[in-house]
Amino acid sequence: MSAFLARNTETLLDIAADVIQLLKSSNATVGVAESLTAGGVMVALTSVPGASAVFLGGVVSYATPLKQTLLSVDATLIAKEGVIHEEVASQMAEGARRITTHDDAPPTTWGVGTTGVAGPDKQDGKAVGTVYIGIASPTGSKAFGPFNFPGTRERIREATVMEALARLREELMKARQA
Repeated sequence: MSAFLARNTETLLDIAADVIQLLKSSNATVGVAESLTAGGVMVALTSVPGASAVFLGGVVSYATPLKQTLLSVDATLIAKEGVIHEEVASQMAEGARRITTHDDAPPTTWGVGTTGVAGPDKQDGKAVGTVYIGIASPTGSKAFGPFNFPGTRERIREATVMEALARLREELMKARQA
């Protein structure tokens, strides 16, 4: 039996519930760092009953200086590439793990980072809809993207939240099989 149910049409809550179940079953935890999604990933995760057992917290780092000071995203990288970049997403995910780790517990197991352009204007030379998602674990971090989500600002943000949680679920499944 798979750890999550195969569905023809998945909702955001379905994916978030799968993530929470996978985290619980592997005694893992997650922290989140969001930019364009402005807390949407955290809202989705905490909509699942029992999420507090595995969701430790997160930060909305909408402003570039917060990515640097709170999440330790490399200033040189930002100066060279801008904040809409795969390595920025990875560093945000790593920062999410770090900032949600506290003295009384083991390090946060997983981190998620989202960065991109929801519009209405392009940013750092990147088109509206360009998104990167970072996932960090104890074995390292990786970025997914660029995604080019179409639609309105809200649709781009919704698509990013859904994709971030789907990618986290995928990585949790891979880690389980390792």
